[in-house]
Amino acid sequence: MKQYKGYFIDLDGTVYAGKKRIPAAKRFVERLQQKQIPFLFVTNNSTQLPRDVVKNLAENHDIFVKPENVYTSGMATVDFMNENKQKDRPTVYIVGEMGLKQVILANGYQLDADHPDYVVIGLDSDLTYEKLAQAVLAIRSGSTFIGTNPDTNIPKERGMMPGAGAVVDFVRYATQQAPIMIGKPKARIIDSATKKIGLEKDDVVMVGDNYNTDIMAGINAGVDTMLVYTGLSTPDQVAKQEAQPTYQINSLDEWRL
Repeated sequence: MKQYKGYFIDLDGTVYAGKKRIPAAKRFVERLQQKQIPFLFVTNNSTQLPRDVVKNLAENHDIFVKPENVYTSGMATVDFMNENKQKDRPTVYIVGEMGLKQVILANGYQLDADHPDYVVIGLDSDLTYEKLAQAVLAIRSGSTFIGTNPDTNIPKERGMMPGAGAVVDFVRYATQQAPIMIGKPKARIIDSATKKIGLEKDDVVMVGDNYNTDIMAGINAGVDTMLVYTGLSTPDQVAKQEAQPTYQINSLDEWRL
């Protein structure tokens, strides 16, 4: 087993399974903390701020981390925009929830519904036709189209609910323009997380339960990957894939730091 200097870790399916705890994940995080090995929870969820993720982990899963340990697709979206902005105070129209809006506005972006520099689309549980129409009109008028992540569905108590990717695809279809997509399985979120953690790609590993998002994000970004079979993907499914994870384990207890 290679000794990595940093870890990128998925949340749902890897650290917990909905409301269900995964005890091995708690022990894994505590081992990282004891050895002072840097780690980031890399999540496609753009609806929450890092403090919300930290609160959920503490209150519901007995895992105690800091906001600095969380990197969301909303944060990666802002980092991408900051790296590519053409002026000091760019404008933005956002379809998304408060967590996404707060992280963008906290970085100096100004809201503009009519002629924004960027249109950012994320998951929005209060989605309306008018919000989508405004986004479509702005993009067709020249605004840069960004999607926080391509998740088609998200698991909820009611079942597999529409995810951010479904909202993004509505706008894509209506504009006939492909978005700049940020979250897993795209490499952009891993590239940005690597900069944030301050390590080289050879020194980090992406840990997750979903081959199509977590593992493919690592593969696309050129970092090692570790698939843990506590969530979505199964060994039979993964065996059929051409590109294999660097490691496959049944429990995070199996991994030696």
